Amino acid sequence: MTKRIQPQQTAAFYAQAVASFGISISAMALALAYLPAQPWVRAFLALGLLYVVTSTVVLCKVVRDRQELSAVTNRVDQARLDKLLTDHDPFKVDG
Repeated sequence: MTKRIQPQQTAAFYAQAVASFGISISAMALALAYLPAQPWVRAFLALGLLYVVTSTVVLCKVVRDRQELSAVTNRVDQARLDKLLTDHDPFKVDG
């Protein structure tokens, strides 16, 4: 039976991703707060930033869910094939 090795994320990679996200959001929030523009312009840009962030989170979830579904489907198909191969006896005579 072939065993698939799933790549694992390290704690450092996870921490880097979280830190990168936090820094980018903080930098954009500070830039919007100190932007020399009218309040409605800053509010519009802040709303756009919020939309980009939520869209990114949803996209990440969809991609992850599709990948997990694919992995589960592949495992089920592999288990069915393994069962068929173990149950098959080429020397069995019907009758």
